[in-house]
Amino acid sequence: MTSSSILSRRQALALGLAGAAVLGGGSAQAAQTPSLAKLAKAKGVQFGSAVGAGPTGSLTGSFEDARYRQVLINECGVLVPENELKWYVLRPDAETFAFERADRIAAFAQQNDIALRGHTLLWHHPQWFPAWLKAHDFGKGPAAAANAEAMLVDHITKVVAHYPQIRSWDVVNETVDPKDGSVRHTVFSDAMGQAQTLDVAFHAARAAAPKTQLVYNDYMGWEAGNEAHRAGVLKLLEGFRKRGAPVDALGVQSHLGTEDPAAPGSLGRPQEKAWRAFIDEVTGMGYDLLITEFDVNDHDLPPGVAARDASEAAVAKGYLDLMLDYRQTKAVLAWGMVDKYSWLQTFTPRKDGLAKRATLYDDAYRPKPLRQAVAAAFRAAPERT
Repeated sequence: MTSSSILSRRQALALGLAGAAVLGGGSAQAAQTPSLAKLAKAKGVQFGSAVGAGPTGSLTGSFEDARYRQVLINECGVLVPENELKWYVLRPDAETFAFERADRIAAFAQQNDIALRGHTLLWHHPQWFPAWLKAHDFGKGPAAAANAEAMLVDHITKVVAHYPQIRSWDVVNETVDPKDGSVRHTVFSDAMGQAQTLDVAFHAARAAAPKTQLVYNDYMGWEAGNEAHRAGVLKLLEGFRKRGAPVDALGVQSHLGTEDPAAPGSLGRPQEKAWRAFIDEVTGMGYDLLITEFDVNDHDLPPGVAARDASEAAVAKGYLDLMLDYRQTKAVLAWGMVDKYSWLQTFTPRKDGLAKRATLYDDAYRPKPLRQAVAAAFRAAPERT
């Protein structure tokens, strides 16, 4: 969910002035342009957003907010349940599936002719397992492996079957530890082994949805401090290929500017050369790319709204231009569309107490320079064939 700090204050201000000159226009003009979904589709790309089903546990928006719903309808070609398909929400116990909250999002998407994307079948991080799963006793020896595999396969099979309209799933999320690039340990991997756990998840998803895009999703960033994380993800992806795991794409979360507490040496500088080398290796292995959780964290930027917005827009435009230059990039998915609903408001609050301006629309539901930057990046992107 995180990546490291993107720019120093001085760098951000410099980029912001350049961004203001390049992007120009103002929010009124942006409101008159085609939808982001339409601009993206013209280049063979999907645009959409994560959204929460309601106020309880929701960070990226509530269906109770009619104006927020309208932004989603106006701009998005795909919606992603923010938390509703994660084990800690979906599985209150070992026997129960609580689909009601995710079903609300699915129904809303269907009613408005918006595609639905799945996130995530296995968040392979013990911090985000429900308490009952952390303490679950799978037994010992070969029986433990068999019992763990049976539970994981059953979960994936039933969840995928419940949403046959989903054509892209984050199967495994954030299994690489950013501190050293190793694969995380969980109760599943303790029982089955790390590689076996991940492979079982992807094979189960492929069996349940043979024509669906299967994605490994993680938050390694292009900033300094992410070197070990990137190396670990490459090693993981290489392992998938060697073992024949059915992984189609890498989901690059793209939380730009979000400080990664696991990267204390971060200088907040984009490493464009190293990032291109990383993406080249990923695509060279035959993987497609998705930008899965896009936003820009302004926690280190000066308080002035205009300067913050211009800086964020410039950084975003540069990043999206780079990523969309790869024809393997098939989706750009925001992690929320309106500032007041952004998860970043509470995850890394500003020291000055000001509200974050991390998304494409402000609290008055007006499009911001960041929205213009996304639109400009789609217009400049090459078409996918």
